[in-house]
Amino acid sequence: MAGTNSDRQLLAEGPAVILVEPQMGENIGMVARAMANFGLAELRLVNPRDGWPNERAQATASKADHIIEATKVYDTLEQAIADLNFVYATTARERDGYKPVRSPVVAAETLRAKFKAGEGTGILFGRERWGLTNEEVALADEIVTFPVNPAFASLNIAQAVLLMSYEWMKSGMGDLGAVPFQALEQRPSTKDQLFGLFDQLEEALDARNYFHPAGKKPKMVDNLRAVLSRRAFTEQEISVLRGVISSLDRFTRKSPRGSGSLPRPSKTPSKAPKETSSDDSNGE
Repeated sequence: MAGTNSDRQLLAEGPAVILVEPQMGENIGMVARAMANFGLAELRLVNPRDGWPNERAQATASKADHIIEATKVYDTLEQAIADLNFVYATTARERDGYKPVRSPVVAAETLRAKFKAGEGTGILFGRERWGLTNEEVALADEIVTFPVNPAFASLNIAQAVLLMSYEWMKSGMGDLGAVPFQALEQRPSTKDQLFGLFDQLEEALDARNYFHPAGKKPKMVDNLRAVLSRRAFTEQEISVLRGVISSLDRFTRKSPRGSGSLPRPSKTPSKAPKETSSDDSNGE
């Protein structure tokens, strides 16, 4: 799938994701995919309706095979969390009781701290249709709830897992503004290259009587140069623009490039560099 790279480090750590009585294999597969996106790896199922293993879960996991193949199944929730030290229960509804309620950000930071301390942690997610029961929430240490539209608070189970997985990933980032890649660095164009663009464009327009009436030409040229000078072009951008102009200048609609017809003569300014040929029109 797009975005996967087997040559890079596969993150596989963090709290266990525990699905209580999940109904559809497709949802389990999408949960596994969401976990894999953000570095979680341990999936536990409590009494899945359609049994396990599940072909539909495998198919929708989109190559998150390391999670699907290691999934553990339990008969009861008590069994699924028996070896854990700290557990969150996710819910969108206000519950009676005295358990602390945390935001996803605070919950993820708490889980990260406990994970670093060597504690076993988990996050409970309820059934697709009606979530967790009060008795199941009571088995957790704290509640985590999401800031959602109060009139439309229901989340798909895979969406809920995705949100918590994302917060888990963020909690381990030293710089929240960091990104995995950057735009390719390009050298700024020189003024001489920009002047060459001016000359080429103005000559092409002048040949088509764009500057009409003649008395307005100086002002029209000034306006055109002001538009093209509004920001600092890179060398690559200058090359792309000049390639476009060359293509428009050399070929007509009736005789386009590649049609077999000879291009019409072009009066290319003497300052035009080699990259102004029509071969540069794709910017490569």
